[in-house]
Order: sequence, then structure tokens, then C-alpha cells
Amino acid sequence: MKEKNNDDYFKKQKPSIIRSILGLATFTTILPINVYTSIEEMARVTWFWPVINGIIGVIGALIAYILASFLNMPPLLTATIIYGFFILINGFNHLDGLIDLGDGMMVHGTPEKKLAVMKDPITGVGGISTLFIVGTMTIAGIYQILDLNLFLLLIVAEMAGKVGLITCCISSKSGKEGIGKFFIDSMNITNYIVGLIITIVIASIISIPIGTLGVIGGMFGGLLATLFGKRHLKIANGDVLGASNELGRLFALIFMIITISLI
Repeated sequence: MKEKNNDDYFKKQKPSIIRSILGLATFTTILPINVYTSIEEMARVTWFWPVINGIIGVIGALIAYILASFLNMPPLLTATIIYGFFILINGFNHLDGLIDLGDGMMVHGTPEKKLAVMKDPITGVGGISTLFIVGTMTIAGIYQILDLNLFLLLIVAEMAGKVGLITCCISSKSGKEGIGKFFIDSMNITNYIVGLIITIVIASIISIPIGTLGVIGGMFGGLLATLFGKRHLKIANGDVLGASNELGRLFALIFMIITISLI
């Protein structure tokens, strides 16, 4: 997740959970909310992130339904558009983290050397390959969901991406600097469980057991990102958190498709 250079994001104001939520949505999406607050205030509602992205999932599901049902657009093209919508509305922040982590994982040497490569603005073959693998698998997963006309599962997939992120936060050690440190350090087990329960309830209302297994897939993706971070960097930074979102969405789709095939 890249830092934004607008100081307005980090203005200290009287604490308000509503403004913190809106500030987090402003900072991490391109939605025209325009509510600014400090990074500490945003980080304190990290647990609510899946719900914020649930709203994005609703928009994505509606777009997919319109494209498929009214414009008769083929599922593969619709899936590509929806994936593009998801990464665009998140400001490409998480995708950037995935690419940077892919570059770092391909480097031999110390964690410091890997971190230096991840900060390099030039994208290497590791980042490009990681983007290709995760991107194409995600599009394929969305295609399968759309081909079955299960549009509401897109909401689960997008929420599960953030479940991956908060799972990475609770299971990782933060570095000494960077915006990611605030989100990792602010996450505690109580907040994590609350955020997870809320997400599971919403996903289960959408579909039992498919949606529920999708959330578990998101957790798996987050733990996988944590493993990559610990093995290669010894810590998790903003790039690892960004990758956890993309992996969380991907494995949510995979888990849901497997569940569909078994029932």
C-alpha cells in the first residue's frame, strides 16, 4: 500500500468512529467521500475494513448483473471488467503491494536487500509474474461465479479480501516504519474477532455454506501473505498487507468454487 502525500489525510481531530471509518474509506479507495483524519484514527477501525469493502462488493455485483443480464456481455469479459473495477476503486494500492512483494520474494539475500528491491520503482519479473498469476486466477474465479449467476458471491469475495488483510495484521509483526505499521499495531484479537464475526454473519446471510467458506478462504490468503512476509522480510509492511488483500480475494473465490462443486 503506497503512502499518499496529502497531509490532509493525517489531520488530528476529535475522535469519532464514524469519521474514522469514512477517513479509512477515503484513504484506501477512490470513492468521493473526502473525509480526512489522522492515520491513527483510521487504523483504529481496521477491523471494520471488510464491511467497507462489502459496499464495494455490492457495487461490483450490481455492475456485473447489469452487464450480464441487460447487455448480454460474455462472462469472461464481464469478469475482467469486474476485476478491473475492484482494483481500480481500491486505488491500485493493494495490487501495487502484491507486485512489490513478488519482486522482493524473487531476490536472494537478506530481508534488508529484499525490502530495498521492493521500494525500487522499477518492477521486475517477479512482480510481473505474480501479477499475472494472481490476476488471471482471480478473473477465472470471478468468471466461474458469474457463469453460475451467483452475483452476490462477489460481495463475499471483496469482503474476504479485507479479511485476508486483517488476518495478516493480527498474525504479523510490524516493521519500524511505514503506514502498514499503524494498521498492524492497532489490530488486537478482540477487534479481529469482532470484524471476523460481522463478516461471517453477512457472508452466511448471502449463502450458507458457500459464503462462510469464502470468508475462511480470505483468512487462508491472509495467513499465506503472513508466511511470505515472515520468511522473506521477517516482518509485514504495507506491501505485504496489500498482497494479503489480493490473496484473500483469490482464495475466497477458490474456496467458494470448491464448495459449490461439492454440494
